[in-house]
Amino acid sequence: MRLNNITPIAAMLLFVLIGFGSCTNDQDAALTADVAADKDAAVLGMEKSFEQSKGKELKTVNLGVAGDFVILSKTGITSVYKSSILGDIGTSPITGAAMVVDCTEVTGSVFSVDAAGPACITTSATMLTSAIGDMQTAYTDAAGRSNPDFLNLGAGTVGTVTLLPGLYKWSSSVNIPTDITISGSSTDIFIFQVAGTLKMSSGVRVTLEGGAQAKNIFWVVSDAVTFGTTSHFEGNILGQTGINMQTGATMNGRMLAQTAVTLQMNTVNKPE
Repeated sequence: MRLNNITPIAAMLLFVLIGFGSCTNDQDAALTADVAADKDAAVLGMEKSFEQSKGKELKTVNLGVAGDFVILSKTGITSVYKSSILGDIGTSPITGAAMVVDCTEVTGSVFSVDAAGPACITTSATMLTSAIGDMQTAYTDAAGRSNPDFLNLGAGTVGTVTLLPGLYKWSSSVNIPTDITISGSSTDIFIFQVAGTLKMSSGVRVTLEGGAQAKNIFWVVSDAVTFGTTSHFEGNILGQTGINMQTGATMNGRMLAQTAVTLQMNTVNKPE
């Protein structure tokens, strides 16, 4: 008799437990699907995060006097003839003899701390000291920006993707093996912090869309920068070491290097 009374109660408890387990499983499945969707969004364009970052006002990097140059270097500029350089170039504190550039390659002024170097040299040691100081200040500013919108995108391999405005940070080197697009308005700011090297493969292009401007794009790189043959790049490079352009590579931007810049029959235009 006592057993008969217990049986209905046990059945009810069993029903409740089965229902609760099923509900929990359904919730877990829904949560897993949401996480997967968010992960896909993060990998394939990161629409949600991008929309959030677009609403943030990222301040530009003030280049100061360094912004007057298309190429500025502390230890030298060399070119394999013939490159085409649109804008002013300069080196400091190294002597002008470290600028192995033909005057016919430069549409602009060639500044040096002394009279050595190309025949078209303009000596302006004081101005160059200010420009180099501003370049280093700009590097420190850009490299020190915190709270990135995007951390270690693509695990350091960035290709076939559209990058929208924001602060990007990689704790490793960055490789660009395929074309990328940088999209934004004419006032949007992009800052890319790279802890290692930056390499772009041969024939790869960076394309701007939506009004984005090269002058508002800043790549701050702690190690060497290399642009592969016939590649095309957009933006300002703030390099803590060297910047190297291989044969036929082109660039719309600035190369501001704390060591040397090397060119090989390249086209470099200062952005307006």
